[in-house]
Parts: sequence; C-alpha cells; structure tokens
Amino acid sequence: MQTDFYAANLKQWTVQVQSSADLDRRSVSDSFLESAFDDVWAIGVAECDLYINAAARFLCENANDLSIFSEKQAAVVEDVDPALSRYCKRGGSDPLADASTWPDDIRGQRPETAPWHYVDIPLGTKRRDVEKYCDPKESCVTRAIREQLANISNTGGLLGGQAEADPLKRANALRFLIHFVGDLHQPMHAVTNNDEGGNCVPAAFFDISPQLRNPQNEGYAPNLHGVWDVNILERATPGKTVEEVAAELDESFGKKIAGWEKGSANLDAWAWESYQLALKKAYGALPVRIPAEPPQTVKSCADDGHVSTRMLKLDEHLAEPYQNVAAPIVRQRLAQAGARLAMLLNQLWP
Repeated sequence: MQTDFYAANLKQWTVQVQSSADLDRRSVSDSFLESAFDDVWAIGVAECDLYINAAARFLCENANDLSIFSEKQAAVVEDVDPALSRYCKRGGSDPLADASTWPDDIRGQRPETAPWHYVDIPLGTKRRDVEKYCDPKESCVTRAIREQLANISNTGGLLGGQAEADPLKRANALRFLIHFVGDLHQPMHAVTNNDEGGNCVPAAFFDISPQLRNPQNEGYAPNLHGVWDVNILERATPGKTVEEVAAELDESFGKKIAGWEKGSANLDAWAWESYQLALKKAYGALPVRIPAEPPQTVKSCADDGHVSTRMLKLDEHLAEPYQNVAAPIVRQRLAQAGARLAMLLNQLWP
C-alpha cells in the first residue's frame, strides 16, 4: 500500500479557448490554473502546475466551461468546506484549481479513498495484468478513474447512479478525476517493492541526506518516491516560471501531444507505462541495485523486516547521472497527463 501524492501551490490563470471545432492548440493567457498535489505523491508544486497548464491548452469550449461547476451551482459545488484543512493555503476562486488538491486534503476525513491514488504492481512483474493488482475491496487508481467518469456522466459508479440528483457528488467526482489522472502518470504510483511506491527507500539527492521524519513508521525524507514527486523537476528547472517550462514542454513534445490528446482512454495501458518507467528507470537506474522482493502487504515502512531501515543501509545517493535519466521522463509524463486529462474532459463535454 502506498501513501499518496502532491503538495499544492495554487494560482489562478485565465484560459482563452477556441471553439470545439478547433482542438489543435489553445492559447493560455495569464490565468487558468496552476496547481499541485500532495507531497507523498504529490508531483510537487511546479509539476502539478504544469500538468493543469498542459490540460488547459487542449480543452474544447464545452469542456472548459465545465457546466457542473457553473455559477448557478456555485453555492453547492464550488465552495469547499471551509473547515477542511487545505495544503494550499492561498486557495483560489477557480473551482478547477481547487479540484487538483482536494482529493489529498480529504483523505483524513475519507481514509477509504487513499488506495484510489495508486495501483501496487509488484516490482519485477512481467505480464501486463493491471486489474489483478487492483484490490477488489479497496480499489485502485485505474478503477477509481473509471468510477469517477461513470459518476460524472451519470451512468452509475460509486454514487450508484445518483450523481445527477446530487451536484455536489458529481462535482466531487470531477475533482477526483482531475487529480487521479495526474497520479496515474507518476511512475512511482504504479509500483511497489513492499516499499509503498518508493516512500520506504531513503535516498540522498545531491547534497540532501535522508533524515528520519516519522520514527513510528520509520519514514525518511528524501526518499525515492518524493524525489520523483518534487526534487527532479525542481532541479531541472531552476529559476524558471511555470509558463516558461510549459513553453519548453510544448516545443519538446508538440508533435506527440496531438496523438496523446486524440488517443483512446486505455487506463491500464497508462498504468503499465508508469510501471515500466518505474521498473526500468526509477529503480533500474539506481546507483545501488534493489532486487525485487517477494510481494507482501505493507502498511508502513516499519513492515517487511523494517524495509526503510534496510534500504537506508544501501546508502543510495542520487546525483547527476540519475537526474539525467529521470528528468526527461518527468517532463514527458507531465505533458502526457495534461493532454490525456484534456482528452477525457473533452469526451465528457464534447
């Protein structure tokens, strides 16, 4: 079992979109939304900002309107419970911006949603059978995305087909969807080696040494999961604004983005992409090789023979060679996640 994902930083943008007849490129001006997730798979502030930015560029007119967040329903669906502790303290007036962090913020109130943020494919798995690793009771990120799509389109799902009668539940399904598509594209959200998606693998990152942060659960930071959430992108984009990095992503992946945005919503294939990247790159490029362990249920980093303490002894030190492998992957997965989120929203609101 993994803990979850992104630390949020929210800022409003405005997006100017063309009509739904022209889906090639949207001009993004000064404010749609920049957002992020939570720091246990939160991609990190900058990464989430870029993910939402990328999605905004490809929304058709109806999807950008997102009627379930309309002004008529604002009193019901736009305002999040003011008593809820938000990672992003600044907040924002755009409900989509709020949506990107809300699924992490509510996990304390709704612990049953925690497994919806990831799928634990054991390290070393050779056969693509994502559904096999989706717990039938707890669910997983791929099944959660399908459920939320069904809830939004009023075809059943976790809400039992009652979403249309309850705008708040339908809006919450959209909040989950926006967040989970980002989670699915983070490689460490589709793998486990009895280590909570790398959260139990302490690792020095350049000159930052791992420190014990949670003695009870034996949690350390930095760790492999957190490095993929935050550190890799931060080091790859020093001093650059989200707009500058977004422009670089457009230039680097422009030809591929069109294909991603117009492809099919094969969630298991997206999860397998993340798993393969985790297997071959996130773990495969480590300075000290970590062998695949026989799968077992892990509830904290103190389990599996004190896994984090054992991993700490490996003295993993991630520096320039690892960064050079990882940074291009982080950039591509951000671009893919944004294009694919836009695709799903455009299909919901054509």
